[in-house]
Amino acid sequence: MKSKSILLVLVLLLTSLSSQAQSKPDVKNDFNVSFEEYNLANGLRVILHVDKSDPVVAVALTCHVGSAREIPGRTGFAHLFEHLLFLESENLGKGGLDKMSAQIGGSGANGSTSRDRTNYFQTVPNDALEKMIWAEADKLGFFINTVTDPVLAKEKQVVKNEKRQSSDNRPYGHNFAVIDKNLYPANHPYNWEVIGSLEDLQSATLDDVKNFYSKWYVPNNVVLTIAGDFDPKQTKIWVEKYFGEIKRGNDIPKIAKQEVILPETKKYYYEDNFANLPQLTIAWPSVYEYHPDSYALEVLADYLARGKKAPLYQSLVENKKITDEVSLYQYNSEIAGQYMLTVRAFENTDLNLVLEGIEEGFAKFEKEGISQQDLDRIKAKQETIFYSGLSSALGKGFQLAQYVIYTGSPSYINQDIKNIQGVTTEDVMRVYQKYIKGKNFVASSFVPKGQANLILKNSVLADIVEEKIIDGNEETFDASIAANYSKTPSAFDRSKEPPYGKDPVVKTPDVWKQKLSSGLQVYGIENNEVPLVLFQTQIKGSLLLENNDKIGVSNLLASLMMKGTKNKTTQELENAIEILGATIYINATDDAIVISGFSLAKNYEKTIQLVEEMITQPRWDKTEFDLIKESILSQIKQQKADPNSIAENQFRKLVYGQNSKLSNALIGTEETVSTITIDDLKSFYTQNFSPSATNFQIVGAVSMKKVLESLAHLNKNWADKKVIVPTPIIAEKPGASVVYFYDVPGAKQSVLRIGAIAMAAADADYHLANVMNYRFGGGKFASQLMQQLRDNKGYVYHIDSSFDGTAYKGPFLINGSVRSNITFEAVQLIKTILEDYGKNFNTNDLEITQSNLIKSNARAFETLEAKINMLNEICNYNFPNDYVKKQEMETKNVTVSDIKKLSEKYLNANQMIYLVVGDAETQLQKLEQLGFGKPVLLNPKQ
Repeated sequence: MKSKSILLVLVLLLTSLSSQAQSKPDVKNDFNVSFEEYNLANGLRVILHVDKSDPVVAVALTCHVGSAREIPGRTGFAHLFEHLLFLESENLGKGGLDKMSAQIGGSGANGSTSRDRTNYFQTVPNDALEKMIWAEADKLGFFINTVTDPVLAKEKQVVKNEKRQSSDNRPYGHNFAVIDKNLYPANHPYNWEVIGSLEDLQSATLDDVKNFYSKWYVPNNVVLTIAGDFDPKQTKIWVEKYFGEIKRGNDIPKIAKQEVILPETKKYYYEDNFANLPQLTIAWPSVYEYHPDSYALEVLADYLARGKKAPLYQSLVENKKITDEVSLYQYNSEIAGQYMLTVRAFENTDLNLVLEGIEEGFAKFEKEGISQQDLDRIKAKQETIFYSGLSSALGKGFQLAQYVIYTGSPSYINQDIKNIQGVTTEDVMRVYQKYIKGKNFVASSFVPKGQANLILKNSVLADIVEEKIIDGNEETFDASIAANYSKTPSAFDRSKEPPYGKDPVVKTPDVWKQKLSSGLQVYGIENNEVPLVLFQTQIKGSLLLENNDKIGVSNLLASLMMKGTKNKTTQELENAIEILGATIYINATDDAIVISGFSLAKNYEKTIQLVEEMITQPRWDKTEFDLIKESILSQIKQQKADPNSIAENQFRKLVYGQNSKLSNALIGTEETVSTITIDDLKSFYTQNFSPSATNFQIVGAVSMKKVLESLAHLNKNWADKKVIVPTPIIAEKPGASVVYFYDVPGAKQSVLRIGAIAMAAADADYHLANVMNYRFGGGKFASQLMQQLRDNKGYVYHIDSSFDGTAYKGPFLINGSVRSNITFEAVQLIKTILEDYGKNFNTNDLEITQSNLIKSNARAFETLEAKINMLNEICNYNFPNDYVKKQEMETKNVTVSDIKKLSEKYLNANQMIYLVVGDAETQLQKLEQLGFGKPVLLNPKQ
């Protein structure tokens, strides 16, 4: 992926829901999504879908090439290409796409790579559609001449950093490599990982890159999807203009299905440097994506592992009490698939006991099967996921392109829901018998260092190559050297950026507010575009109300509130929620316990009745409490070995100060959680749950009248009490910078947290400080941190900065991970950027910042989630209803001088906490050269 992460479209349940979901789909009826499909003469497949709900348009370019089209010894090319295509093209120039994205207010050009396809996408205000079509065409037909050996060398470092971050420097990061290498034969294209090996990446040559591009990046192997608010007639003219003259490539044969037959069961183990808990993964050969049996297998996975009734949950969690969660899912791709079962067990658990529990769960299923009622419940959930995945313009665009790649036609979208609905109880048992029962599998036992006694019997050591940390071990390069080439001929001047279209019309949502007689504050936005309601209830206090020796009570309480009510067991509550097609979550934050969720508008009242029951009538189930407590203790144990968790917890202590309640991790510590009893939860609930300390926020297809009616019973029956939430003590920013180091021996990356206390979200400087931060580290690829540390040096995969104020003062924070052997160089460069940012900020920087932040308002209210975030700020920070417009005016009126002053105030390199979590043996000593004195080692060896 190009950015830190990609939100998976099919689980964006907090955005909006297709109007098709107003009534339950009938398998006998056709389900239709309107689209237009046509081909250019050069073979480019074009899909257009018009959605007028918001003034935005999503453009996606999907190339039918992933890691499956690579060859051994040259793995990782498809993913490397995903990176390269963002860097430069003939007519946009170096970094041109990111510069344009920043100026037009887009969501940020992004991409992802799988085994079978690579896609590039962005959502932009609809006045920038022609610009996006121009830019995407330049990727496809006018790119390869710009790639040079230095550019390739630099991007290799970026991709290798991504691999270290996603695999080599985190717990269980090598697990998929072990599974795939042994599940698939050596000649199978799924035998290697999408990201490839460090060795293969390093050995890639410029000729390799050019040959890969000329074979796969051709119009007849690409799908262009445009979805949103646009004029189809004009769009077709633009598509023909910019894509039409790109030459067709050689015909590409369809890749054959290559399902796997595993001749024997294979068991492997690995002692993981970053794992504190044993984990067992079992993988069975399965079916390709959209295989007729994949639908029943999906139901089987849900029934076996998810929820209180699930046989595997009952066996492993409730009966044996050796884990808190079971994960079972399909990982299906174009030509084959695998069925993945993962159990992360509690500390010191023998994984052979886990396997016994799995077998017991299977035996229970074989005996009892699945009922029609449970099948219907699971189907209802699958339908909701299906429709929500098609709710946004980008979601529909993605899905239509995926159907082309995997089935050959976007019209499969109308068959997919029928197949979901068509599964029978007999199908579920049949696929279990066919693919799971008694079948050979690959098992991996990942255990902490020195705990090989916990692995499955007869396991052999997995073949994993560990990278050694060697200073100066990476090749040097100068990525600024311009490529020397003749431009690809075109019938018109492609170097001229197309103009903007008509300005998008953006309307700020209307907000209503009510304070009920109980003291409950209610905030709402009525929006009838889709029949969905999104809500959240915040009960203030949480960590801020905890006793110092009972830190973690709020987190435990939030989890226990999900486990039934006075009149419903956990299983009954789960069923009641799922039957409504709703979702309800309860979680703790630093200053609130939050009950959030969504439902179909027609089921809103019944969903809120369940929320009320969960708030006012907890079940206080001792068995569930014990399970949750054990689970949290295991999470705490695992966090101690995870460099990212270590960095987060240590930075809280350093930035807030030891005397601050906010210095504590919300989850608690082993010492505090061990002492917490269910009576402590009851006491906290009794003393601190009150309507006058609570707000309710709601957006969607429901009127204020109906919302207030739905809350009337809660308002009448929830007794109010006075709750005073204390203002936390927060340390001042340091008078002089200090470097802190936390040693994780053998770390392949150093995790960086650099920052200092700044301000609260309601502070007068807060909005403009975020404006100031855009070009420093908040603007993704338009930021200096990304441009200098990634684009120029190849030091990082991702790095950013932010102001994290809430109702209380929060820190300015720089957050990233760098390869271990350049830790000092990276921190030194960050220090230099801090020192120079304000001094060098100029008119061009301001124009780029203003253009992005103002134009991006076209996307500001696109989703229900965006609207509820708006309510959250109005509610918690006392912002006016039109604060977005007021902030837009502040952005328009800010000057270069204003930015310089803010930079001086908040980006002082000499008043920062510099925290490094990495390998002390090789990296600690050099950091003294920063000039901030000898680094403080936070965990010296005893």
